[in-house]
Formats: sequence, structure tokens, C-alpha cells
Amino acid sequence: DDATTRQAPAKSKNVEVRSFAEVMLRDHEAVNEKALALVKKLKVTPADNATSQALAKAAKDTEAKLAALDGASFDRAYAANEAAFHRTVNGALKDTLIPSADNAELKGLLETGLTLFGQHQAHAEHLAASLK
Repeated sequence: DDATTRQAPAKSKNVEVRSFAEVMLRDHEAVNEKALALVKKLKVTPADNATSQALAKAAKDTEAKLAALDGASFDRAYAANEAAFHRTVNGALKDTLIPSADNAELKGLLETGLTLFGQHQAHAEHLAASLK
């Protein structure tokens, strides 16, 4: 997630890890901006729920775990976390969010997110494998 990705520039000396983090921050910010614009346009209020609460707690726990690491140990844990995080998000998009979206614009944004985050997952998995 973005909180752990913000740690990468300070924690990692690995050029590939730092470059990956920059891409994650840039792409996630762009998707978040599009999502917020669509939410505003559609005049909907996102509701907090058990899933979002569980994801937020897991992200906070991971952020704390990664904060205690540096160097190569941070790199390995960060890359593995990013691969797992994107797998989870992509599963939710594919299996739940996209099929249940009634609005065409929302469905389109979610499908774009799935394509982009699928690329992120593949990149994170490749990075994690290279750091073992």
C-alpha cells in the first residue's frame, strides 16, 4: 500500500526497489484522483465497512513491521508485501467489485484499475523473486 511504499526511499538502497516504489506512488495517486473525481461526479459517499476496516488494519500492521527493517531485509519484505497486496486487491476487483458495479463509468474505472494493478502485481512478483 502507499504508506509502506513511502518508506522505500528512506529504507532501501536498491535502485530497482526505489524505482518500483516511485511507479507505485505515481500510479496509485493517478487512480485515486480519478476515483475521487468519479465519486464526486456521481455524488456518492463511500461507506466504511468490515472489508475496508480489515484492509486498513492489515496495512497499518505491515507499515509497522516494515518500519523496523532496513536494507535488503526491508527490500524483500516490501516486495513480498506489494505482491500480496496487489493479489488481494486484484481478486477483490475481479471477483466482487467489477461484477457488482452497476454504473458504466465506475465499472470502466475498476477495469482500468485491474489492468494497471495486474501489471503492478507482476512487477512486484518479479521484484520479490529477484531479491531472494
